[in-house]
Amino acid sequence: MAESLPLAEELARAYAGASGLLLTDGAVRNALRLVTSVAAEAIPGTTGAGVTVRDGDARITVAATHPLVEQLDTVQYETGEGPCLTAWERHATVRVADLRREERWPRWGRAVRPTGVRSALSTALVAGDKAVGTLKIYSQRAAAYDDSSEHLLRMFAAQAATLVAHARGADDARRLSEDLRTAIRSRDLVATARGILMEREHLNEPDALALLVALARREHRDLQEVALGLVRSTARRQR
Repeated sequence: MAESLPLAEELARAYAGASGLLLTDGAVRNALRLVTSVAAEAIPGTTGAGVTVRDGDARITVAATHPLVEQLDTVQYETGEGPCLTAWERHATVRVADLRREERWPRWGRAVRPTGVRSALSTALVAGDKAVGTLKIYSQRAAAYDDSSEHLLRMFAAQAATLVAHARGADDARRLSEDLRTAIRSRDLVATARGILMEREHLNEPDALALLVALARREHRDLQEVALGLVRSTARRQR
């Protein structure tokens, strides 16, 4: 355990930096790599560790410390069953003592037994009341994990959950900001086009807007497209 101390200190520094206001995808991935590396070293018998998160509608493995992790996880995503997915769905910790005797996920079990993996331990990454992913470890030894292993893995999962939730929050904020900017631009564009029609056609505001709407319907285009075309054509005439 003493040999893991420098890596644990590095994790603490990276975690503190990645939890700052200027969070980036690269910072999160680097910190998650450190979380999985420390977990793999700190929990005896572990062959590999990894984190599963959602990417759009799909689930993907990030920060895997061993190719076996991605291999075993991919089968879970393809079959729709396995300890990692169950831990996520139940907001729980799921332990597999011996894969050769495991019956909870028959398709996943049959597919991954040839890899030689015998034990697995997965725990949900929970932020608030929402599961945002899972942290998992695999071993090629039977009964490799016990209650102490579960306790350690949940400690690492708490750190990983904070990182993933923070990253998702930052990403949601960026998308919301862009949506707001787009809405404002669209609103201003329609207002500008309406003003052009009011001046050019001597119309009041409601009639100018009605004319824009009528043009959009007639041309089977969005109102913003019609407004943009009108603004551009007016700008060209004024050059």
